[in-house]
Amino acid sequence: MPNLDVKALRYMGADEFRVLTAVEMGMKNHEVVPTALIESISGLKRGGAFKLVKQLCKHKLVQHQSKGYDGYRLTFKGYDYLGLKALSKRNSVGAVGIQIGVGKESDIFTVNTVEGVEVCLKLHRLGRTCFRTVKNNRDYLKNNQAASWLYLSRLSALKEFAFMSALHAKGFPVPTPIDVNRHCVVMSLSHGYQMNSVQLLRHPAKVFDTLMQLICRLASYGLIHCDFNEFNLLIDDEEQVTLIDFPQMVSTSHINAKYYFDRDVECMRAFFKRRFGFEAAEVPSLDADVSRHHDLDRELAASGWTAAAKADFDSLAALEARAVEELDDDLGDDDGDDDEEEEEDDDEGNDS
Repeated sequence: MPNLDVKALRYMGADEFRVLTAVEMGMKNHEVVPTALIESISGLKRGGAFKLVKQLCKHKLVQHQSKGYDGYRLTFKGYDYLGLKALSKRNSVGAVGIQIGVGKESDIFTVNTVEGVEVCLKLHRLGRTCFRTVKNNRDYLKNNQAASWLYLSRLSALKEFAFMSALHAKGFPVPTPIDVNRHCVVMSLSHGYQMNSVQLLRHPAKVFDTLMQLICRLASYGLIHCDFNEFNLLIDDEEQVTLIDFPQMVSTSHINAKYYFDRDVECMRAFFKRRFGFEAAEVPSLDADVSRHHDLDRELAASGWTAAAKADFDSLAALEARAVEELDDDLGDDDGDDDEEEEEDDDEGNDS
């Protein structure tokens, strides 16, 4: 997989982002946004909007389609640019580094903050060929509700950031959440190795016990990870474990909670036996070994908690409105800067 190409980002002005945002807003109701609608939303004249959308198409930020009618749709690269622009305005991202991971539904990059601190950027990319069943496997949307893969990726990022923030506040070994915008999640960089790449452990029994305690502690807070495997666990040289990837978490009130809990436990038991030759004599059970002491699933409206199912992601509209307001303010600031530059040029011309 190639690194995230952001060379064109620094040369894009306010009008380009205005047109790109217009395509994003138009995709709420259109799979392919008509050119006339892009002009209307962006507020630019026909000639200017047409010229800019062609430039965006050249950089593969939007894709042109003429089947049925002439229009454009936002690509994941264009969505990346919108997210990075907002994060850079908030000083959460100052520079993009290298790609350090790729999964069935995300890409992971190193980035630097404005202060020069190296952190991690996760770009959710739901809709890949290997993950086309996401609408059936995940509960981001209510029944009979349709949305684009970009919108689903945004929901996935918001849900992961919410779970990560809550777990970090409770002292769980997870990355430190920093910021989120659209499908982009910024978090601290965990200095460890993916457990799948580890061939030898000094204390496999101790590490396995730590993982089982972590699964049980999550359950005591009312949560089950549902993807607790060697690909979502990081381990450092001191054999300290960090848990990652949270969008699929469900409540212990879920109808299939016992199945998911046992699957997480069995996945780790089978991996340690296969990779390290360690076989546990006993493994925990949800009914016998877990006592629920907290209601973190209710606070987060985890799937399976029926009282909160109707309110799943009810805060999304407010977050979207805030993001649009921030972007409008940013574009307004850029316009103001352009006007000031034009005034300075005029003054210089008058002086000459």
